Amino acid sequence: MRECLTIHVGQAGVQLGNACWELFCLEHGIQPNGQKPSVGDGDDDYSDDDSYGTFFTETGAGKYVPRAVFLDLEPTVIDEIRTGTYRQLFHPEQLISGKEDAANNYARGHYTVGKEVVDLVLDRLRKQADQCTGLQGFMVFHAFGGGTGGGFASLLLERLSVDYGRKAKVLFSVYPSPQCSTAVVEPYNATLTSHSMLEHSDVAFMVDNEALYDICRRNLDIERPTYTNLNRLVSQVISSITASLRFDGQINVDMTSFQTNLVPYPRISFPLCSYAPIIAAEKAYHEQLSVSEITSAVFEPATMMLKCDPRHGKYMACVLMYRGDVVPKDVNSSIASVKSKRTIQFVDWCPTAFKVSINNQPPTVVPGGDLAKVQRALLMISNTTAIGELSGRLDHKFDLMYSKRAFVHWYVGEGMEEGEFSEAREDLAALEKDYHEVAAETLEGEGEEEDMEEY
Repeated sequence: MRECLTIHVGQAGVQLGNACWELFCLEHGIQPNGQKPSVGDGDDDYSDDDSYGTFFTETGAGKYVPRAVFLDLEPTVIDEIRTGTYRQLFHPEQLISGKEDAANNYARGHYTVGKEVVDLVLDRLRKQADQCTGLQGFMVFHAFGGGTGGGFASLLLERLSVDYGRKAKVLFSVYPSPQCSTAVVEPYNATLTSHSMLEHSDVAFMVDNEALYDICRRNLDIERPTYTNLNRLVSQVISSITASLRFDGQINVDMTSFQTNLVPYPRISFPLCSYAPIIAAEKAYHEQLSVSEITSAVFEPATMMLKCDPRHGKYMACVLMYRGDVVPKDVNSSIASVKSKRTIQFVDWCPTAFKVSINNQPPTVVPGGDLAKVQRALLMISNTTAIGELSGRLDHKFDLMYSKRAFVHWYVGEGMEEGEFSEAREDLAALEKDYHEVAAETLEGEGEEEDMEEY
């Protein structure tokens, strides 16, 4: 078995988790109470496969329980699960809530309030890890700009690195948007979190709310999107990333293999996601949605889940994860036509650049949701130098505040040293520089020196 443990940290992580588990239950035919309709009830879809085992554990009573831990330092969001539709799905021990909020403060999540809870969380995770026969790794859902999602998540990842050194740690992160922010101190939290994540995570898939709002408005005609609309959109992306761990496919990839193909250097591990087709139910009948259409759609800047334009940078690697009714022949011809476009540029040291996975399971949609039920879908995960723009934007906002030492006393008061700010800021500047260097054409003679530095 190739189990994955998912950890949902902070408000954003928990709400994203709700949308994901709703979708996973639908995909595997598991009811909100954790039961599966018995085969022979006319439900031919739910045959006796064990695909659920990656994400669910089966109890002696025949109930399916998610391999997940939900955690927030204040109770509100977790209480919503305790009273919501899926309250019977989760084991009560999997839902951990503190009494006192991290109050948008990285230092509270990392040093003071978070320190008290971290051992309990690790204990619960250890229980779950013991039930696994071949644990692949951890998937952590969080927001970069939050106190719990940033501060506590970094503390937890540091501890996981110590306890489970070699296991993959994959992050699904909500990144601060350029325009819509939910906290003034977001740039501080995000910079401190990025600094920690560079060291302790293997790969971080980032989305931002602004890009998701735009997609909902443009593609789904939702005038005023709610967080539920956004989270359901992201849950499709996460379902596609994990589909190959859970269902059979012609070319399947596991957690480590897409990392191998995506992350050229340890620090450059922030890929960009884009998904197609995103169409409303009423439009679906009028569209063809062939393999070549969805393949060219994912390279459009409008389908990117992050506010950055890949046309400003070069692609280093690209994973195309098809699911549903797709045959390799169509894939190859679609890729050939993408390569022939001038707008899509790859770095000169990456000749092949595409990793393809094809999964047989078509995407499932939530009944009454926004998305149309389609036969095939494609998720592109690309590592592009355009991501460097994000750290540049963040650095600028950080500098504006930090030059005046605004709000710093809140962090120092929780036991953090001021030096950590400057250290994190330098690390982010170095990351920006790394992206510039990778994008720069390798000049002859320079290449050897760089190689020497790398090792």
